[in-house]
Amino acid sequence: MAEDNEQQQSPFTHPGFIIAAIVVAIIVVLGIVVGINATRDQASPSPTTEPTDVAAPTDEPSPVARGASVCGLEGQKLSGTVSTAPEAQWEFQGTTAYPTSPTYGPGETDENGVRYCFQHSPEGALFAAANAVVQGSDATTSPAWIEYFLSTETPNRSALLDQVPAGTPSSIRMTVAGFRLLAYDGTSARVDVAVQATGSGNTVLASAVYDLVWEAGDWKLLPQDLSNPLRLAEIPDTAGYIGWGE
Repeated sequence: MAEDNEQQQSPFTHPGFIIAAIVVAIIVVLGIVVGINATRDQASPSPTTEPTDVAAPTDEPSPVARGASVCGLEGQKLSGTVSTAPEAQWEFQGTTAYPTSPTYGPGETDENGVRYCFQHSPEGALFAAANAVVQGSDATTSPAWIEYFLSTETPNRSALLDQVPAGTPSSIRMTVAGFRLLAYDGTSARVDVAVQATGSGNTVLASAVYDLVWEAGDWKLLPQDLSNPLRLAEIPDTAGYIGWGE
């Protein structure tokens, strides 16, 4: 019984933590997929067409179409992993720290304050996921950020974006605590980010898994489990993660 009470009192189960924990808007928005019975078969096809004629030798695809960075970041890697914490300059958006690097990104910030353009590399995918922690949980950037970050291959993407709520302002402080690069092949990446959240005298550790694809010259989110897009879970510690943070 005592154990049950401890579980019921866990700060991670409190609505305040669920709302403000990790990439708030994506959890809320993609959760709608369950209600509208979206399936991957309903996804709109990517906006490509099969050529009807053989292209002339001079008609080459643009650098971005060939996999180059949308803002020209160099250093493309089509394989590899990240076994040590990359060097980063940590900045703050609200109370949440995020990593920046002239090599790995973000390379650009748009008029809505959305930071984007990450290197086409394992490190670039890691920086994209870590930046997602803060941009999706800030009311000032989350709607515009989701519009950019959510892959065009996401089932029922337009319907989801029509229902995007603004992020929820919160005094809860979050910080990246560590990471694991679970998979990388140049076209996709799976990044597990450990995040520490502190508020109201409580501290919890949580894990969020970002399924990323290289699309239009940048890393985008393409959830593999639409019922739990970030596979959000409480974790007891960061054992098995590579320590990283401010």
